[in-house]
Amino acid sequence: MRQNSPLHPSILGIIVVLMSCLQGCWLNIPDEIQPVSNFDLHRYMGRWYEIARLNHRFERGIQQVTAIYSLQKDETVRVDHVGFDRTGKRKVLVGKAKLVSDKQIGHLKIAFIKFSLIGHIYGSYVVFHLEPDYSVAMVCGESRDYCLILARKPVLEKKELAKYLKIAQENGFEVDKFIYPSPILVTTPLPDWAAPLAN
Repeated sequence: MRQNSPLHPSILGIIVVLMSCLQGCWLNIPDEIQPVSNFDLHRYMGRWYEIARLNHRFERGIQQVTAIYSLQKDETVRVDHVGFDRTGKRKVLVGKAKLVSDKQIGHLKIAFIKFSLIGHIYGSYVVFHLEPDYSVAMVCGESRDYCLILARKPVLEKKELAKYLKIAQENGFEVDKFIYPSPILVTTPLPDWAAPLAN
């Protein structure tokens, strides 16, 4: 039986170079979007509720979304992304994030997929608005096709939500395309390792 031949080293090298170039593009920041300064990664850790988003393929059809961020010993961030599909089935994604460069700038790279050949494929995670008390955050990716409104509480008042939609609109996002996942009806218990982060 004929076995598949392994890729030639030169082809592997080309693939790695191409993927590295693509990752550079995926870590871009949209024009005229500025990541927040004086960013404190430690304060950003903990549970966030997804209030609104521009829909994207990783979350299509997912409701009641929460994300738990926990700082690891190597200064990377573990991301536990939890939601429920239309049938009520719990969906969990575990990702990894790290600061792109400056520790005080709200620009991270985040990955939920890892390939054996090249490792994690990172995308841009840009915190472009953050309340001083870290109660609400607005995040985008490398383009204006991706945007999140996150909060420490499951629901925002209409007046509060209107404020953040206006900020999104002023930054060039299509607010009429935002979707609003169903709010968390029953708070999902934190895993033991993350419980202290809730305080």
